[in-house]
Amino acid sequence: MKTIKHILSIIFIIVLIPNVSAQMYRIHQDNVKPSKLEDYEKTAKAFNEACVKYNVQANWATATTDNLKYLYISEIENMAALDNRPFAEMAKAMGDDFGKLFDDFDKCYDSHSSYIIHLVKDLSYMPEGFSMMQEGQDYRKWFYIYFTPQNAKKVREGMEAVKNMYETKKSKEYYRVYRNGFGTSEDCYLVAVSSKDEIDGATKAKENDKLLGPDSWDTFKKVMDYAERFEEVSGKMRPDLSYFPKK
Repeated sequence: MKTIKHILSIIFIIVLIPNVSAQMYRIHQDNVKPSKLEDYEKTAKAFNEACVKYNVQANWATATTDNLKYLYISEIENMAALDNRPFAEMAKAMGDDFGKLFDDFDKCYDSHSSYIIHLVKDLSYMPEGFSMMQEGQDYRKWFYIYFTPQNAKKVREGMEAVKNMYETKKSKEYYRVYRNGFGTSEDCYLVAVSSKDEIDGATKAKENDKLLGPDSWDTFKKVMDYAERFEEVSGKMRPDLSYFPKK
């Protein structure tokens, strides 16, 4: 039952994080096989129902990507939180059924991982307040900007320039920036953009491009000139697979 050890060691992580205002998030990622998607969804829903039944004292938001990655995300105060065992009482009460749940999970993927990311508020552009979840805006675009350690300072300076441009232009396209932490092998920034759906996201992006103007690429180049590679991933938050217990 390899998943029991890792599940909900709940984007991305050994490096030193700059001394900035940052929240820490624990992420567990399951890389689901296409042929097992239906089985995985069934098991994930059964797991959530069991957590509700036994009132597990943990919480997480769940996201899925278009390339079939399931991300379980929960905020933690410090690394000591990784030693918590929120499912101990649930496992005792369920007996063999608890192990079967994770056996069913294990059949649905060949790999999974756990890691930590940090919200970097001073690089994020959220003028109406910070929140990972925005009501009615479950669609996501995640942009991964990878860089080498020697270019870390230049990339950060570029990210600051981009934020300043958004603030100056009073952009309506908001975003949150995360920095990789414990558990990943590459340095990167993760930029998360929320919208209602794919069409709403594309509309906002087009309007934002028009607002920023043709000279905006000169600012974006301050990041891209020092990036090793860039990845764009689409997906959505899954409130039906997220869990927030009763107090």
